[in-house]
Amino acid sequence: MNLSGLRPGERGKITRIGAVGPIRRRLMDMGVLVGVQVRVEKVAPLGDPIEITIKSYKLSLRKKEAEEITVEAVQ
Repeated sequence: MNLSGLRPGERGKITRIGAVGPIRRRLMDMGVLVGVQVRVEKVAPLGDPIEITIKSYKLSLRKKEAEEITVEAVQ
């Protein structure tokens, strides 16, 4: 499942980052790393952007970026 598939309030553990080049570097610089848990806070009405909490701070991602991040659902 990818990060864009999680609904608000759901948590996931990042298992893979499929983005390449500058997008991958940008995500990793913001703390989006394999093994880190994320929580989806809210999703805009049209699905873009997606607000997540990662390492106790909030981050907004475009849907296209969130689709590149594979997560494993966590309870």
